[in-house]
Amino acid sequence: MTQDLIARAQAWLAEDPDSETREELAKLIESADAEELAARFSGTLQFGTAGLRGELGAGPMRMNRSVVIRAAAGLAAYLKAKGQDREGEREALSVEGGGGRRAGGLVVIGYDARYKSADFARDTAAVMVGAGLKAAVLPRPLPTPVLAYAIRHLGAVAGVEVTASHNPPRDNGYKVYLGDGSQIVPPADAEIAAEIDAVASLHDVPRPESGWEVLGDEVLDAYLARTDAVLTPGSPRTANVVYTAMHGVGKDVLLAAFARAGFPEPVLVAEQAEPDPAFPTVAFPNPEEPGAMDLAFATARRTNPDIVIANDPDADRCAAAVKDRDGEWRMLRGDEVGALLAAHLVTKGVSGVFAESIVSSSLLGRIAEAAGLGYEETLTGFKWIARVDGLRYGYEEALGYCVDPEGVRDKDGITAALLVAELASVLKEQGRTVLDLLDELALAHGLHATDQLSVRVEDLTVISDAMARLREQPPTALAGLAVTKAEDLTEGTEQLPPTDGLRYYLEGARVIVRPSGTEPKLKCYLEVVVPVGSADELDAARAKAAELLTGIKKDLAAAAGI
Repeated sequence: MTQDLIARAQAWLAEDPDSETREELAKLIESADAEELAARFSGTLQFGTAGLRGELGAGPMRMNRSVVIRAAAGLAAYLKAKGQDREGEREALSVEGGGGRRAGGLVVIGYDARYKSADFARDTAAVMVGAGLKAAVLPRPLPTPVLAYAIRHLGAVAGVEVTASHNPPRDNGYKVYLGDGSQIVPPADAEIAAEIDAVASLHDVPRPESGWEVLGDEVLDAYLARTDAVLTPGSPRTANVVYTAMHGVGKDVLLAAFARAGFPEPVLVAEQAEPDPAFPTVAFPNPEEPGAMDLAFATARRTNPDIVIANDPDADRCAAAVKDRDGEWRMLRGDEVGALLAAHLVTKGVSGVFAESIVSSSLLGRIAEAAGLGYEETLTGFKWIARVDGLRYGYEEALGYCVDPEGVRDKDGITAALLVAELASVLKEQGRTVLDLLDELALAHGLHATDQLSVRVEDLTVISDAMARLREQPPTALAGLAVTKAEDLTEGTEQLPPTDGLRYYLEGARVIVRPSGTEPKLKCYLEVVVPVGSADELDAARAKAAELLTGIKKDLAAAAGI
């Protein structure tokens, strides 16, 4: 077995275009490290609806230039098979701020500031040009939503964003969009994966040294001009904001958007303001993770803003924090922000459909119903939310918000931050707070409280074993609440295509269990709904909800064996 591994590694080494990973792999071959070689050559990173994501390093089970070149070649072959490389003019899906017409076959490529991101973007551009397509690369590391916007703005046939979002520093990823500006869904993912598998050798993939376009700031300027569509003309713009970019690429674009809109300049969390692929101040560069917001809260205690806003490293997610009634700063849950933005949009008199993933709070449906708006649930991920007909607003609990689907058909942490700041400004002018609005929503629709049980694993069989255990012995009650209905989502429903997940309806609660699509995690999403008759009952309702969520977590963990 070791000799077979070494032979495969030597064949990979012979094609590797990167001196760093060649050196890394050569040392592994020399030491005959069977365990490490097996980890890298036991298969290949699987291309799916999340594209690719994994740890940087040599070999087909890591993210590296060889893997990216193969992925780009597969995407190019897919686009050509669909006739997307043909010459001729495609009408650009332009919006205010420019756009126009580009020749057919354009692929737009963006990238963040992680290790190797610029290299992966350049390789992708070279492969596209070598395959007879056109390629345009964003001018520097920029937020993912700028790339999603650029696809539609330039009338491209596809887009690629090199990013691992909020994953650990050692990771990188490869996200693919098609020409409508939304992420791929089946069957496109499987068709692209098949084309990737058909790449026999990197020697068969032409990679010219030039021929692609490096875009200027025109696309970014057009994106910033489009952000005007998010805000109500003449609305208050007075909220004072503390902002952290979480060592990512959001700072300059967010500051420009806030300045354009006329908000006070946000106070930056200096230690996290500049892009740094090492993410030195956080264990995981995700605002949801414990400790990630500590520096932002310290800055807020010094400056006393109206609200704290955070982006994740590629700025497609937006987090918000407020000062609680006890004077301590706390993160708002993604579901709380989702409901707040929905309520704010309702006051603007919007029309259309509100949509969310199945793991998000059912409160959105109640807000939409009360406002006479359409409502839909989708599978997890903006690749599904963005495809809802008539979409006006979409969100999911993992801090993702689509507040301008005509501009960006994906989650967008910049425009979401603008809308959060506008809401905080409106409430400030009215002498109210975000917490007051949350109370009002609870009184109108019941207290919707959500939580998550998330288990990160080293061994992926822990996840498959837990799912198998729950399927073989589904719980009949959690926290004393009877399970009234259990659904195995692998079979699909009338509204949803099949997915690997389980959904339990309880008396006044709901639980969904699913493996993460982007990280080695088992994720369990919990919601309880407690009726509230008057403001005097709010504290008791919150206490009851917290008790139920704790009990559900405990019983669910026991049932899953985690």
